[in-house]
Amino acid sequence: MLPKDCLSIILSLTSPEDALRASLVSSCFRSASDSDLVWERFLPSDYAEIVSNSVTPLMFCSKKELFQCLSDSVLIDGGNKVFRLEKSSGKICYILSAKELSITWSSNPLYWSWISMAESRFCRVAVLRTTDWLEIGGKIRTKMLTPDTTYGAYLIMKISECAYGLDLMASEITLEVGNQVCSSNVFLQHGEDSKEMGNLGNKKEGSVREREDGWMEVELGEFYSGEKDEQVKISLMEVKGCHLKGGLLIEGVEFRPKH
Repeated sequence: MLPKDCLSIILSLTSPEDALRASLVSSCFRSASDSDLVWERFLPSDYAEIVSNSVTPLMFCSKKELFQCLSDSVLIDGGNKVFRLEKSSGKICYILSAKELSITWSSNPLYWSWISMAESRFCRVAVLRTTDWLEIGGKIRTKMLTPDTTYGAYLIMKISECAYGLDLMASEITLEVGNQVCSSNVFLQHGEDSKEMGNLGNKKEGSVREREDGWMEVELGEFYSGEKDEQVKISLMEVKGCHLKGGLLIEGVEFRPKH
């Protein structure tokens, strides 16, 4: 007996997953849950900017269709970032390409090369040829993410069959937000070959995991995205071993909500 607009307002206070479930209740619920009033609440406040920065024009006739476009991942900013909304919650996810990261000596072809890979989201990935100084860094501002949400940062990578020197010494990974810094260590090797590590001082162990998209990932740390805009800095370094290493492929760094 509730007016459609009233029902739409109620649904807009839930989640995308709940709104889709509600649409199965009846034709009245379906009409209310398809309303732009509902789905605009699930879109980020800067969705117009995201749409305009998309490499490929987005085709949509409603806010619900736009949400579906954004939840399928969108290449933005000249192809250097991927933007995505979680389908269940509408929370924001970003992937920064390797080009958006700070990789020591990445412009020197003696140490790093840039290649295209069919399985990559981006036009180029970074391939470590050889170096004794492995240092990768990146940053993002919390205002780009969903407020009041715990996020994880993940290095998306692969290790080639001819890789060498990556597992001789643990790499140090850090995540810094404001004056808070968390750090851990990880051996860069295939997940099934991961070495067991005890806690090193106050540092926790990390691990390399397989992703559903065929890549591998290392969690660089987690942080809370509050109402205050702060810069999040991440890094992976192995500069103490003084030995040569190679065969590491870097696609980028993903920031996504933790569950």
